[in-house]
Formats: sequence, C-alpha cells, structure tokens
Amino acid sequence: MDDIRVGFLQIAPTGSVAGNLEKGKIYCKKAKEKGVDIALFPEMWSSGYRIPEDVEELKELSVGRDSDFVLCFQELAKELDMAVGITYLQTWEPLPRNTITLFDRHGKEVYTYAKVHTCDFGEECRLTPGDDFYVAELDTGKGMVKVGSMICYDREFPESARILMLKGAELLLVPNACPMEINRISQLRGRAYENMVGIATVNYPETQPDCNGHSTAFDGIVYRPDEAGSRDTLFMEADGSEGIFIADFPIKEIREYRSREVHGNAYRHPAKYKLLVEEEICEPFIRKDYRK
Repeated sequence: MDDIRVGFLQIAPTGSVAGNLEKGKIYCKKAKEKGVDIALFPEMWSSGYRIPEDVEELKELSVGRDSDFVLCFQELAKELDMAVGITYLQTWEPLPRNTITLFDRHGKEVYTYAKVHTCDFGEECRLTPGDDFYVAELDTGKGMVKVGSMICYDREFPESARILMLKGAELLLVPNACPMEINRISQLRGRAYENMVGIATVNYPETQPDCNGHSTAFDGIVYRPDEAGSRDTLFMEADGSEGIFIADFPIKEIREYRSREVHGNAYRHPAKYKLLVEEEICEPFIRKDYRK
C-alpha cells in the first residue's frame, strides 16, 4: 500500500469553541489540499486545552459527542474524503472527559477514546478518566490501517502503547498539549521502538502557554536490510511555529519490519509479568491525589 499521509494541525486556539470550530474547518480544508489522509488536532481542541477551576463553568465549556461541534467535523470528513481526528472536552458525568473521536473519510466513527492517564496532580483532576484503549481499522483510500490513540500523559506509561500494539495497532495518533522537550520526545522514540509502531504526535505551537510545537512522527523502523547499523525512527519534527506539518508513514514497510524483527509481541513472556497488574502502591510512589 502507499504511504499514509498524516497532517499535524499544529495550530493555536482562538479563545472560544465557535472560533475553534471555524478555524479547525479552515485547517482541515488546507490539509486536504496537501493530500492528507488523516488530519489530527492537538489535545482538547474544542476548548484549546482550557480546564476551568469552576466545575459549572467546566461543564458549560464541554461539548457532547453529538454536539454541533463534533458533528461538523464528521460531515467535513465525509465532504473532504479525509479522516479527521477531532479532540474535545467531552460532556460526561460526573465530570467532562479529554477525548478524541476519529472519523474515517466516509464520516463513519472509527472510535472515541478518552484519556486514561489524566494528570491528576494538576487541573485534569477535574476530568473523568477513560477506561480502555481502542484499536480499529481505518479506511484511508490507500488501504486499511489499524490505528489507536493515546493522549499526552498516556505516553509516559509504557502500558498504553503496549496495549495498543497487542490489540493490533500499526499507527498511533497522539494529541498533545505540553512542552515537547528531549525527554518526552525520547519517550515516544521508546514507544515506537519497543512496539514497532508508527506514532504521530501533534502539539500546540509555541504561542500557546506551556506548549512549544515540535510535533513528531516516528516510524518505529530501527533497522533496514540495506543500511548498516540502527537508524533514528524520528523522521519528522516540526519547529515551534503554527501550521500544518506533513509526515508520510510507510505502513507497508512497517508491516514487513514487524514480520521479521524481535520487538513487539515476538518474544514476550506474559505469564512472568503478574506484578504488572498488582494494584498495591508502595513508597516512594504514594500520592494523595491518585485516583483509580
């Protein structure tokens, strides 16, 4: 199959849900003009990653899965013949969720995923965590590809990408809203390496508080038969500016690489990992604000 082109919408929010809707539509159309197969928004685009301290204000800022905001991008995906990963502060009980809904090029919902690892040490303590990770086949027009999502802080837990890989994901779509510096980028490099998976992470530009752009694309391919030694799996890193950044993911090569290399699920010993599902937390890792 041909490479899958992801459009990283590294764009700044406008300050309102209505403004973000209109700006998002404009940039989706620009992405289509660039031949994009999947357009991906940064984390919680509907609110511009704004989480009010007042709970009533927070709930008023949220939008439902069937809101005009989300449905507009569903129709736009169908109109443009392009998959769209739209992110939003989702109306939920008892508190809103940090969510991505992926629509395929026909406007069909592929999955809706809510961030599992909410940043409970900060303002995300006012959000409801998600409860599972999802993988589904996405019809791109260039062929089917198995996709799943993590959101920002999910990246910092190896289990997130591992579960997605075990469910069959070949490409991870990762909305983000934080400074992408060497260590966070290194985490993504590790997730791509150990799972032999492509990872597309889109951030807000440097004009957004506590963000710096540097959206990244990793293909997970460490070794190529015709190249000596290992290679960096990072093949696209944006600067800090606002704009659409493009990465072409070599899905066919990723599949061939996975069929012969030693990572992923090739040589694991799950029966020996029982401690990983133990829920007891001991010092020095006990935190009063931890939520199950």
